[in-house]
This record gives sequence, C-alpha cells and structure tokens, in this order.
Amino acid sequence: MSDHVLCLGEAMVLVTPPPGERLATAREAAIRVAGAEATVARYLADLGHRVSWASRVGDDPLGARVLTEVARPGVDVRLVQRDPSAPTGVYFKDPAPEGTSVHYYRSGSAASRMTPDYLDRLPLGTARLVHVSGITPALSASCAETTAALLARARAASVPCSFDVNHRPALWSARQAAKPLLELARQADMVFVGLDEAQTVWGTPSPDDVRDLLGGRSEIVVKDADVGATLFEPDTPAGTFVPARQVEVVEPVGAGDAFAAGYLSARLRGAAPAERLRLGHRAAAFALGSVADHADATALRPAAGAAR
Repeated sequence: MSDHVLCLGEAMVLVTPPPGERLATAREAAIRVAGAEATVARYLADLGHRVSWASRVGDDPLGARVLTEVARPGVDVRLVQRDPSAPTGVYFKDPAPEGTSVHYYRSGSAASRMTPDYLDRLPLGTARLVHVSGITPALSASCAETTAALLARARAASVPCSFDVNHRPALWSARQAAKPLLELARQADMVFVGLDEAQTVWGTPSPDDVRDLLGGRSEIVVKDADVGATLFEPDTPAGTFVPARQVEVVEPVGAGDAFAAGYLSARLRGAAPAERLRLGHRAAAFALGSVADHADATALRPAAGAAR
C-alpha cells in the first residue's frame, strides 16, 4: 500500500464581497475556491503528503479555476471529470454583523451527478487512506449512493476510510440527515464530528454520548469549537482530550477541514493520540486566521525525510 491519500467531494467557486460589505450593495467581490474534501486535500499537500482529489466539475471557466486552485499546493487533480452538460457549483457569502449567511447555487452541478460508476476510475487499491464527508450524500440521491459505495469499496480493499459528518442545514435538515449520516459514520474507520452538529443531528450532548451512539469500532474525534477535541480509539473507554489553541478568529470557515487534515497527517506518520489532536488544532489555527477556506500551512510540514 502506498502513502497516497484520496479525497472525494465537491469543490465550488466562492464569491464574497469585501470585508464590511453586503452582497446586496457591494460593487466588487473576491472569487475563491472552496469545498470540504478539496480543502482537506490541500492541507494534506501542505503537510507533505501525496494526495489526490476526486470529483466532477463543469467544462467551463469556473471548473478550470477550481482545478487550478486545488492543484496549486500540489494536489493531484487528474481524477476529476469535466462535464460539458452541467455547471460547476457556486456559492456566495453574505457577511453581516449578526453572522455570515451562505447562499448555494449547486443544484444540478457536475459534482451532484456523480454515480457509483465514477468510483471505477479511482485507484482505491493503492490508497493508504480515503476521506469523504457528509456533504457529498446530501447533494443528490446518486451522490448518496456513491458515498456509501465508496465506503464499501474502501473496506473491501482494506483501505481505512475517514468520514467528516459536516452536516449542512442548507442542504438537508437535521431530521433528514440524522439516519444517513449515522449509517455512514458507523461504516467509517475514522469519524470527525462537531459536538454542536452532533447535538443538532443526533441529540448527543457530550463526547461520551457521541462515542456510545457510534459504537466502539471507529476512531472518533469530537470537536468542541474553542474548547478542544476528544479522541476515542476503538475498544478504549476513556478519551484523549486536548484543548484548542487560543487564536484570533478572522473567519471560522474551513477550520474543521484543516483540523481533519492535521489530525490525519499526524496519524499517517504514526503519531500518538494527543499529538494527532495537537496538529489538528495547529492546522485549524491557520484557517481561523484567514478569510479563505485554505491558508498556506506548509510551515507545519515536518523536516525533509520525515514525511511518508
């Protein structure tokens, strides 16, 4: 098995007005690229890992931009399909004093047309790890089938699968998401979930409750925002808790994906549980200090010869 990591999921073009302005009145806007699994891939590349991002984009200028931006840190995007008959997804941020709202235009996107047949092109047999999130099954019925099939194929190939719950209320309600997200999480080898989303989707008020709900087979990381994160390893009753780093928050978007990448990077290198959580917090700090989903985290990369 190689050291190759495979991340699957949609990336979109993000449009956001300048700081302090609203979409309804702004005369200019910045264009960026964002997407949970692609962001994890970019951070893993920053940290020195060989990583591929698998998805579909439109055969349009926005799709070309997505591929260029995701590839910039060193992510391999050759597995991505370009669809001439469906667009690349777009979403808009609308900052406001009471909080930032997000408006998605991704219905019918190229990525939402993924089917299990797409998995035939993925080199699962040579992957060391597969990562996917709960966003993908919310995109369409065929994406839900693809996500479940990916977990099944990874298990059949003895490839560990990482699953970030990543509930998005704009895509499906907590009531709609609860059962499918639980089923997918129980199939994964590693699960990332925010305590707030676990409370919303599953009604689990504590990390211990999350562990009990998911069962003891998976490696479970429960993140509690600026408090810290708790790791439960299989068949281990007590969790490992590491407090979060105290940082000035510029924008929280992307921090969960950065945390997952930091944790997975440390795990791939054989680090102890507490060190995995610490690197997750350190990577998240880069995202928290940036308005972009991905902030350059190459400063966290181990010295030459240490990466695997």
